[in-house]
Amino acid sequence: MNQANQTTPAKQGFKASWVYAMAVGSAVGWGAFVLPFDWLSSSGLLAVITGFVIGTLLIGVIAINYGYATRSLPVTGGGIAFALAAFGRTHGFIAGWALMLGYASIISLNASAVTLVLRLIIPEVMMQGALYEISGWTIYAPEVAVSSLFLVGFAYLNANNTAVSGRVQFLAVVLMLVGVATVLLGTGAHFVTHSTPLPLMPPDGVGFWAAVAAIVAFAPWAYVGFDGVPQLAGEFQFSPKKIMKLLIASVLSASFLYIAVILAAAFAFGQNMAAFADSSWATGAAISSVMGKFGLVLMVVAVSMGVLTGLNGFYVAASRVILTLSRSQMLPSVFGRLHPVHGTPTVAFYAVMAVCLISPWFGRAALLWIVDMASVGIAVTFFYTCACTYKMGRDGAVFGMTVQDKNSRQRVLGILGMVISVGFLLLLLLPNSVGALSLPSRYALVAWTVLGVLFYVVRRAQLSHQSDTDLKRILFTRFESVR
Repeated sequence: MNQANQTTPAKQGFKASWVYAMAVGSAVGWGAFVLPFDWLSSSGLLAVITGFVIGTLLIGVIAINYGYATRSLPVTGGGIAFALAAFGRTHGFIAGWALMLGYASIISLNASAVTLVLRLIIPEVMMQGALYEISGWTIYAPEVAVSSLFLVGFAYLNANNTAVSGRVQFLAVVLMLVGVATVLLGTGAHFVTHSTPLPLMPPDGVGFWAAVAAIVAFAPWAYVGFDGVPQLAGEFQFSPKKIMKLLIASVLSASFLYIAVILAAAFAFGQNMAAFADSSWATGAAISSVMGKFGLVLMVVAVSMGVLTGLNGFYVAASRVILTLSRSQMLPSVFGRLHPVHGTPTVAFYAVMAVCLISPWFGRAALLWIVDMASVGIAVTFFYTCACTYKMGRDGAVFGMTVQDKNSRQRVLGILGMVISVGFLLLLLLPNSVGALSLPSRYALVAWTVLGVLFYVVRRAQLSHQSDTDLKRILFTRFESVR
């Protein structure tokens, strides 16, 4: 690979609307449409809504920190670049290693969710040709084939045409927003006309604030996706000054989608949730009982768009993680190779695809262990970004910045963001926490950490060969033509 290909930034291919769609589509996936039954059963409507409002506010603080950091360092790499700029290459590697697994596992989860949607629509096709069972989850040949096909298809789409990928993402998010809004209006009308009693309070024996805490613990997972936007900052077709508004808009839009589906489900369930307990998709079944086949079609469209936008959005974010690690010599330089026409990180896309193609053979149950563990990595990157924002506000600059800008507001928000990030980590890691990782997830976390240490030791010699001047030229650059 020639030197020009190593140092040239990826082409500016992302409009503001596409970036917004990437963030919203990545944040809202299968869980938003399936989990309302579990949330309402275990916590009650008031606690669930309260938890999501608090979670939105906490994630909003994190998003503002990302906005400040991206405005000052509008480069491809996001959390990795922020960690590296503020604390050096070792910390940049830690952030990158955490994000690489986090994004890849969520891509795999979304690919498996495609088959779950098809299970609901054509179960007689998808649930045949049983191969084996892992952790109580039966692996079917059609599901392996479909998941693999989507993984290959989205890798090819993104590697060869950013414009098509961005347009598809935006259209899918619009369809999802319209579908959910229509369902909310339909179920809301049913609630008003029938005076349906709602499942307002937690079940007996569950305290209100304990129920709220359980929902708040879900926040990093519920909103993960907006943090992929700064990964693309070096390729924006617009001024990085707009990124703050885009991040806040994406978090609020994701919050609307979550709360709207929860409200629609509550309107449809009423206090008769037990009647839907044995349904393969309780939320869809309840809304169908109120709105008929039209409601079910809207839900199938919305959940399908949520799954596909998540798959697409995290593919893009994961490729930029690998590209950034390659450019900073933390991965071999071949992973930084760009498409000669489109300027996309082709090898990075296909590397993500190759890793994710393993996942359909392990089943969704085992995959959830990895995804739960990956939430720790996301929270770690939250912390690094907020710490970078704090240092920018305190010192006026970090490595890679060209203009000094001391800002007391940034300093305060950085501290607050770090506290929130640590809180998320404690919710995940403390054994008795409401959001504590399962034992298999803890084993997976230890294994991935050990593997990361070994990989870093192997790559450490290559890291020392790249001077700070070269790193700044290669990693912290943008096109001058940004409008």
